[in-house]
Amino acid sequence: MSISVQLSAASLQYAGAAQATFAGLNLNLPAAKWTCLLGPSGCGKTSLLRLLAGLIDSSHQLSGQISCSDGLSIDNRISYMAQQDLLLPWLNVLDNVCLKAKLLTGKVSAGEQHKARQLLAQLNLSGIEKSLPDQLSGGMRQRVALARTLMQDTPIVLMDEPFSALDAVNRYKLQDLAAKVLQGRTVLLITHDPQEALRLSDQLYLFSADQQLLPLPLPDSLPPRAVDAQLGQYQQSLLQKMQVLHG
Repeated sequence: MSISVQLSAASLQYAGAAQATFAGLNLNLPAAKWTCLLGPSGCGKTSLLRLLAGLIDSSHQLSGQISCSDGLSIDNRISYMAQQDLLLPWLNVLDNVCLKAKLLTGKVSAGEQHKARQLLAQLNLSGIEKSLPDQLSGGMRQRVALARTLMQDTPIVLMDEPFSALDAVNRYKLQDLAAKVLQGRTVLLITHDPQEALRLSDQLYLFSADQQLLPLPLPDSLPPRAVDAQLGQYQQSLLQKMQVLHG
């Protein structure tokens, strides 16, 4: 079942920082939709994602409430995909995809291996199960990381600029793949790329200079959107708005 997530009155100030990273922030993640947060480096995007993931430790000043539409806790229902693929270099592809099961139980069942192979096939990675990460291209490594994220089978997926290190062609392809294989999941994507945000968003926000989330208009077409003249017009308008807000 798809679930929505509501973040209410979220505030964060890191220990030793002169001011808060953000304060009084509200954000709704609709069920089975992609929400994208756009903004330059250092504006607080990743901090917000880490807050939702429960990765901010108690040494920092943190407040706010996270609630899910089914009334259950968000704990243990999140998958996290980082900018770096974070593949373990001594494990082959199949073992990297099955890493969570291995860490939790000390073993990987035949059923889990079968599921991992199915995910790899879905991502056009059949036949590389025994390869080591350093034998793969950057695009292939990120697809393995996506398979590992899907393997966790959680209703909520947090993605922190997962395609930013790829060349334009592979980035476009992986955006399409991610949109396909994450159907039905509630996704929060952090990005500094306006085109990526416009392609993938069901709802889009821009971090303003005063640490607020500004909703932005989107083309009428459904994501993942083609890079066409209409998207180009939206992208130009968005870039102009970002220049005004962030200089």
